[in-house]
Amino acid sequence: MSEGSPASSKRTLLEWVSGLFSDEPSDRSELMEMLREASERQIMDAEALNIIFGALQVSDMQARDIMIPRTQLVYLKAGDAPDVLLPTIIESQHSRYPVIGDDLDDIKGILHAKDLLPLILSKDLDHFDIKDCIRPATVVPESKRLNVLLQDFRNTRNHMAVVVDEYGHVSGVVTIEDVLEQIVGEIEDEHDIDEEGFIKQLDSHTFNVKATTAVDDFNEYFGVSLDEEEFDTVGGLVLKAFGHLPDRGEVVELDNLRFKVLNADSRRLRLLQVERATDS
Repeated sequence: MSEGSPASSKRTLLEWVSGLFSDEPSDRSELMEMLREASERQIMDAEALNIIFGALQVSDMQARDIMIPRTQLVYLKAGDAPDVLLPTIIESQHSRYPVIGDDLDDIKGILHAKDLLPLILSKDLDHFDIKDCIRPATVVPESKRLNVLLQDFRNTRNHMAVVVDEYGHVSGVVTIEDVLEQIVGEIEDEHDIDEEGFIKQLDSHTFNVKATTAVDDFNEYFGVSLDEEEFDTVGGLVLKAFGHLPDRGEVVELDNLRFKVLNADSRRLRLLQVERATDS
């Protein structure tokens, strides 16, 4: 059979196609590197690549990594009258609130702020009972994987879940927006301008910090003196300290603080866990 025959050409084409898959990635790091190379060759859009990176990392993250911690919860008390509830709702401007009984571990349900509108418009507040408005709370353990949690949100159409520790105590809450931010990146809204939205204290010496946190705000919060001249954000400063784009779980220390990468895309850091040095 001659070299230029159809059968020869077909065989060469099959060999070429199979060659595309001959170097299968042996682990996730190799897969991410192949995806980076595809982006550099403009086979894949950079934003699409970042979403893929986020989706891959979400399967390794847990509810405790991104929850709004107990100390920062805005909640409502089941026994409060409308004139007590409404100022909290108006001031915080959230769409959903945990409703508690005797204490934070006594979750009665979730209130959707929009469910109060009919009552307010009708002005029938004398017979108001918040128990008529609240919806059942979804409760998940701190160890709940975010990819599973996202699927649960989609199946149940809930947008908020209460996170509990191994003893059943409330650790915080997590929303569908919190999960989606780990995939697509920061979802900006008018309520993300204060530093509380960027730094969340988990316990006495552990904090979750968005990489977009301004260095001067970070310094003020932690009482440190990280360089504010070269980088505007903590993410840029930590990235320089690594000297490379780190994978999830990598750690670096700066000014007696330990920075652990919780989430990063193909170009930048997204979420960091910061620990203060503890006395030995």
